[in-house]
Amino acid sequence: MSEKGLAKPHRLLDLVRQSIRLKHYSLRTEKTYIHWIRRFIFFHGKRHPREMGAAEVTAFLNHLVRSRDVAASTQNQALAALLFLYREVLDIQLAWLDGIERAKRPARVPSVLSVGEVTALLFRMKGVKWLMASLLYGAGLRLNECLTLRVKDVDFDYRQLVVRDGKGGKDRRTLLPECVMGFLKEHLLRVKLLHGKDLANGYGDVELPHALDIKYPRAGREWAWQFVFPSHKLSADPRSGVIRRHHVYENYVIRGVKQAVHAARIAKHVSCHTLRHSFATHLLENGYDIRTVQELLGHSSVETTMIYTHVMNKGGRGVRSPMDQLRAPMPVGSPQNLDLGAS
Repeated sequence: MSEKGLAKPHRLLDLVRQSIRLKHYSLRTEKTYIHWIRRFIFFHGKRHPREMGAAEVTAFLNHLVRSRDVAASTQNQALAALLFLYREVLDIQLAWLDGIERAKRPARVPSVLSVGEVTALLFRMKGVKWLMASLLYGAGLRLNECLTLRVKDVDFDYRQLVVRDGKGGKDRRTLLPECVMGFLKEHLLRVKLLHGKDLANGYGDVELPHALDIKYPRAGREWAWQFVFPSHKLSADPRSGVIRRHHVYENYVIRGVKQAVHAARIAKHVSCHTLRHSFATHLLENGYDIRTVQELLGHSSVETTMIYTHVMNKGGRGVRSPMDQLRAPMPVGSPQNLDLGAS
């Protein structure tokens, strides 16, 4: 349904976008919040949210459960968007939403690959896709953490990666598998050449987090701030319209993993996040302390980490990435075959 002619919602959504950007929320969060606020407005016949309140919010959230049978995470997402709308944009405190029918959150065991299955999967990948998948497994990264990795956050001397602004806005350190270091160095050499060409052509500026481009206007052109996995082409920033080289699109590695799973004939539900689940499980199986694994994953509570196994603390000095224990983790060919893939 078109919003053409709906002046109030249109202006309201602009205010929502402005509030989200002032708080430096991600573009994905912005799109998600706008989506749910728009659906809320149209569900109630295009009424302005100021004319509604807790009763209408409750009715909408209950509709998602009754008629749409949404997952608990989806309902929570919609609730977060509407609470942001009323608290941060309209400055209205809603009454307690005690009439909400909460979607059930089933207890699910994560899908985990065996060491042999991870080996088979990675063996059927190559180039940048292989390198990214190797970090998802070998460092326990979330997909978005891998996509947004910056050059300055790769520490070869200490064999570690620094994850900035991860889930919950937290920073953490995790492993850099020894067996991928040579390939990653070769990859960064080619990325640096690409960055040099961008600079020579009048580009080379990269998006900076938390409005750092205002405080440090030239930092976006520095090598340290560039994405480790840049896109093969320049594109317009969806917010500012500035022509930049962003990181590769998430579907680039998602498709690569799916194709490798199919080629390896792995009869499990496998996604990019499955590699992170496998990282945690294999570390625990190797006897590493669950608290250590919790820190590497960036979990706030050890109970979240406990879902992988009930292995008790066994200690262990010097964590070694499970990536370094695979039987044949390397792609066919030399490091020169790690080309910059198209996003």
